[in-house]
Amino acid sequence: MISIVGKGGNDLGKTVWHFINSGKCSPSYNMALDEALLEWHSRGEIGPVLRFYEWEPATLSIGYFQSVVKEINMDAVEKHGLGFVRRPTGGRGVLHEHELTYSVIVTEDYPGMPESVTEAYRVISGGLLEGFRNLGLHAEFSLPASKEQSDNLKKPKSAVCFDAPSWYELVVEGKKVAGSAQTRQKGVILQHGAILLGLDENKLVSLFKFPSEESRKRMLESLPEKAVAIDRLTDRDISVEECVRAFGKGFETALDIVLQPMELTEEQLLYIEEVEKRKYANKDWNFKK
Repeated sequence: MISIVGKGGNDLGKTVWHFINSGKCSPSYNMALDEALLEWHSRGEIGPVLRFYEWEPATLSIGYFQSVVKEINMDAVEKHGLGFVRRPTGGRGVLHEHELTYSVIVTEDYPGMPESVTEAYRVISGGLLEGFRNLGLHAEFSLPASKEQSDNLKKPKSAVCFDAPSWYELVVEGKKVAGSAQTRQKGVILQHGAILLGLDENKLVSLFKFPSEESRKRMLESLPEKAVAIDRLTDRDISVEECVRAFGKGFETALDIVLQPMELTEEQLLYIEEVEKRKYANKDWNFKK
């Protein structure tokens, strides 16, 4: 499935990846399309993919292993009119509101892709690093500075994704600017994540359960010190469209690839719809834990 292009000297010999910009989609469709792309890539029907998308309505997504009953305030989710979906990937709860979401679908044995999850994060997230640079923002990878920090990465203290950066996630001035999650199925890596354009801390914190009102208050007070959105890092307005261009070029640079737009066929659209109905639009999946 690897294609070679020769449109220009710089592109000659580079691997071509599919590129999809889905725009605003429902939460169940977003997750179904990511799963479908993983499935098609595992069968060799399509090559590796970079996808960008948004959410309509704004949505709380939770990690595969999270417990709705123990961790999520569904009354607040409904009060704010949010969508709700369980991701196929791990990680913690994410409010998808003012953001651009990306997903990367690529085989585990892709040339230059490390076997370890942590190091694969580093390679794939290089696209994010270059994307922030293209926006004129200085981001860097998060790395634990001590054993305590390393241990904290293995045992998250809260259900909130942006509570703390994980290995090789992107930080600016020590604050998390992009959160990612990964799963590996059928020999394929699916990594997707949120690039924060804006963050409503009050709304985010209201969506989770806490042991006490005091712990909720501490989270709300500490969150601005742990997470930051693009709109707080620059005085100029940065649109989703500008982010798509910046991060698209970022992934091309970091992975040494060329992106080529992919149009979904009628047959593929029907398959996505089937996955959506069977899983991500189904309460049995979303509330199973």
